[in-house]
Amino acid sequence: MPQKPFLPVMYELVRAYQAFESYSAAHVRRLGLTTSQFDIVATLGNTDGMSFKELGEKTLITKGTLTGVVDRLEDKALVRRVASRSDGRSQMVQLTRAGEKLFAQVFPAHLGHLERVFKDFSQRELDGTEAALRQLKEAFSAANINFEEEA
Repeated sequence: MPQKPFLPVMYELVRAYQAFESYSAAHVRRLGLTTSQFDIVATLGNTDGMSFKELGEKTLITKGTLTGVVDRLEDKALVRRVASRSDGRSQMVQLTRAGEKLFAQVFPAHLGHLERVFKDFSQRELDGTEAALRQLKEAFSAANINFEEEA
């Protein structure tokens, strides 16, 4: 069977993600957090908080894992749960003062860590990569909608 022309692209995409995840996760662990904890702290930073639904949509954390990660961050006094002003049945997750202080330390440090990898790319290369990845994401999103409608 002949090789499909998109397979090398898929291979490189997966390998690039694995390399990114390994590089990023090693630094996050040195900051004293798990990748899921960092994801929540980084997502909540500079916000007034988010509902669990919003937090789940904006992070890479599955719904089943999200509650446990928030519980552990709450145990560390980095986040708190508060009643939603607009919907008394739901809760908002907010950074505490300690969480805001941690965000102010770890987020810039992690961006600096990632910048080391991207610093040698020209703006044109970054723009082209971003556009190609966005196009790929949109193609998968459209295909997924069509797939769900067929089911």
